[in-house]
Amino acid sequence: MKQMMAAVLYGREDLRLEQVATPRAAAGEIIVQVGAALTCGTDVKVYRRGYHARMLKPPVPFGHELAGTVSEVGAGVTSFRVGDRVVAMNSAPCDACFFCRHGQQNLCEDLLFNNGAYAEYIRIPARIVEKNTLRIPDSVPFEHAAMTEPLACVMRGFEQTGARLGDSMIVIGAGPIGLMHMHVASLAGVDVIAVVDRKEQIAAAKLFGASAVVHTVAVEDVITAARALTPGGRGADVVIEAAASQTTWEWAVDMARKGGVVNCFGGPPSGTKMQVDTDRLHYSDIKILSSFHHTPEACRRSLNLVASGRFKCDAIITGRTTLDQVPDLFQGMMIRKEGKLYIKTAVFPTGVEVAPR
Repeated sequence: MKQMMAAVLYGREDLRLEQVATPRAAAGEIIVQVGAALTCGTDVKVYRRGYHARMLKPPVPFGHELAGTVSEVGAGVTSFRVGDRVVAMNSAPCDACFFCRHGQQNLCEDLLFNNGAYAEYIRIPARIVEKNTLRIPDSVPFEHAAMTEPLACVMRGFEQTGARLGDSMIVIGAGPIGLMHMHVASLAGVDVIAVVDRKEQIAAAKLFGASAVVHTVAVEDVITAARALTPGGRGADVVIEAAASQTTWEWAVDMARKGGVVNCFGGPPSGTKMQVDTDRLHYSDIKILSSFHHTPEACRRSLNLVASGRFKCDAIITGRTTLDQVPDLFQGMMIRKEGKLYIKTAVFPTGVEVAPR
C-alpha cells in the first residue's frame, strides 16, 4: 500500500508527522495532491484544546484550508479530471434538511466536514466534490486559492451586516480574520476603524484598509476612544467583533451607534456569557447578529475576489514552510514573540509553487 506524509492530531498540543496510507478515490470522490495549505486560527484553537466537537475528533488528519491538483478521479465524477487545479472547501451542506431548505446552508443538520490539509494528498468526499470544489484560474497561486474558505466566512459575515459605501465600521481584533474583515470592508468603500491589542498589529490594520487604529493598551477607555473616531462620536454604523472574548463582545455593543448593527463574529469558548445594557439595546434599536461558517455561494464569491487580484493575498501570508515542519510550527504558534506579526503560514508539501505570468 502506497504511503504518504501527513500531520495527525492525537490530542491537546499533540500533533505528529506520520506515514499514513495514501487515500484512494471511491465513487464520486477525488484525490487532491496538496499544493499549499494554510494555517488558521481555528486550527490553533483545536490544537490547543485537542479536539473540535463539530469538525474532528482525534486521532485525525489535521488542517482544512488547501488547494492543489486533482491526482485521481473516482467513478462517476464528470466535473473534474486529473490535472485540474482546484480548491476544495472544508465542508458541504446536504441541501435537504430544514435549514438548507430555508436558505441557511451554514446551519445544515448534516454539514459534512473534511480535514487533512497538512498532507501530501487529501481525499475529497463526494458531497464536497459535487457542491464545494472549485477550479482555480491558472494565474492564481495555490497559496492564494487556499484562502477561499476563510475569506468566504468573512464575506458572508460582511454581507449580513448590510454595510454600504460610506458607512463607518469598527473591527475589534487584528488576527487573520479581523484583518480580512478590514480589507473586505475597505474594498467595499466602508471607513474602517481598527481596535488592536498589539503594537505590531497597528501597521497591519492600516495595510488592510483601516483609516484609524485604537491600540487598547495606549488608551484609558477603549470604547470611548473608538467611538471618538466615528462621525459625530455617535458610534459606528457597523461593529465587527473578531477577537472572541466576553469583553470584546460587550465592547462591540457599546461601540455601535443608535440603529447600528453588531456582528459577533469571533467564537469564544463554549459557556461564555455576555452582559448588555438592555435599556441601551432596546431604546437605541441596536441589532446584534452572529455569523457562523460559509455557504457554497459565498465560497464562489470569495474565489472570484481572490482571482480578481484586488485582495492582498501576498500580505496575508507572513510565513512559508514545508510539511515536515508543521508540528514545530504549531508549537511555535502557541508562543507569541513580541514584535513579530503572524497572520497565515503557507505549508508546501511538494515545494513552493511559482504562479504563471
